[in-house]
Amino acid sequence: MAIATTTTNELLETVVLKSAISKAARHLMPMLVILYVVSFLDRTNVGFAADALGTDRGVSAGAFALGAGIFFIGYALFEVPSNLLLRKVGAKIWLARIAITWGIVEASFALVQGETSFILLRFLLGVTEAGLFPGVIMYLAEWFPNKTRVRMFAIFYLAQPFSQMIGNPLSGWLINIGDKIPGVHGWQVMFFTEGVLAIIAGIACFFFLINGPEKAKFLSTEEKYALEEVMGLEDSVKNETGPNGVFAALRNGRVWYFTLIYFCLQIAVYGVTFFLPQQVAELTGQKVGLAVGLLVGVPWFFGIFACYFIGRAATTVDRRRSLGTWLFVSTGVCIFGSAWAGTNHLPFLGMVFITLAVCSFLAVGPITWSYPTAFLTGTAAAAGIGLINSLGNLGGFVAPIMRTAVNGYANSPTGSAGIYALGVLPFLGALLMFGTRRLKNKADDLLD
Repeated sequence: MAIATTTTNELLETVVLKSAISKAARHLMPMLVILYVVSFLDRTNVGFAADALGTDRGVSAGAFALGAGIFFIGYALFEVPSNLLLRKVGAKIWLARIAITWGIVEASFALVQGETSFILLRFLLGVTEAGLFPGVIMYLAEWFPNKTRVRMFAIFYLAQPFSQMIGNPLSGWLINIGDKIPGVHGWQVMFFTEGVLAIIAGIACFFFLINGPEKAKFLSTEEKYALEEVMGLEDSVKNETGPNGVFAALRNGRVWYFTLIYFCLQIAVYGVTFFLPQQVAELTGQKVGLAVGLLVGVPWFFGIFACYFIGRAATTVDRRRSLGTWLFVSTGVCIFGSAWAGTNHLPFLGMVFITLAVCSFLAVGPITWSYPTAFLTGTAAAAGIGLINSLGNLGGFVAPIMRTAVNGYANSPTGSAGIYALGVLPFLGALLMFGTRRLKNKADDLLD
């Protein structure tokens, strides 16, 4: 069957290709999900240590906000170079290196002595983790056709709710246990233990990941050929319609457009996530610990189902645009709702709004990434995907600082003013997602 006269839909209907995609998902996705579970846990567990770092090490609210956000500066600076190196040496080695080095830095948080060391380690954590997420996005784009890719992105994104659902109680439990050990603080035990988990995950990556379908022993010769054929067809269309090379990708208008969309998304994600333990504690009148950790896990539990089922439904360009637009709107409305409920002391309703916000921004992530991976390939993909993720993730730097600054300016004791401020950006994301109807290109025809 010649590529020139075959569509991806025809290829995807073949039994051999379906078998190849199914086998690839079973062999690769569990390791990638585990890797991102540990990654997301190590990014956000700092929220559990916020109060303790202030009491034990004198880290002020302003220094904490700077440290929480400066992670993304280190991340942004090294993202594109990391992605290019991943393409050069292969995902197997590079993703393992990323996890091991960030695990070492994470464990070192147990040695924090004050504001300077806290901020420096947060910056180094961003440097060492740079390239993980976009590297996996690029890796999945090399293994799975566009028609099924959102589903794989959605499975990968399940790591976020799993991390929060399992990791938040784990972090709270480690703090409680650690506080009972003479000579150490609970937050030190939490950082050290979760850093070791990252090192173990990095070592496992080296043994479980495979650099491309052609090296996969779990695929038959026919399955390798079918998968390489459909991916070759997609790459030929990307080469024809998308930018070629690093510099072409970095100055491509569509790349910058999706960078702005991703920035709006990350403002919501990290503006909520970094402060979620404290927000839930304020809603319920409890101290941050195991009980709050269990409650914080509730929104992420429901997020698993939203992410997976919406990802399965987003199989065409029109569906992706429509679902993405409404999910951004839902994110903004529910962030506003959580602030309103907190101000009016309505804990149950506040948890409902938080849960819906988490479900919405989790589900829109895989849809957002389906667009750039549809027109970027080769070194252009390494650079373009790296740029989108690095600059988009600066939303994680802006969000905690913006939330803290607005609360201070408005003298908001409940923190509701800062939450309202975060809720504005998802509406801009909705407008931009709706505007993708003007960006349809030849690569999109492979979906319809």
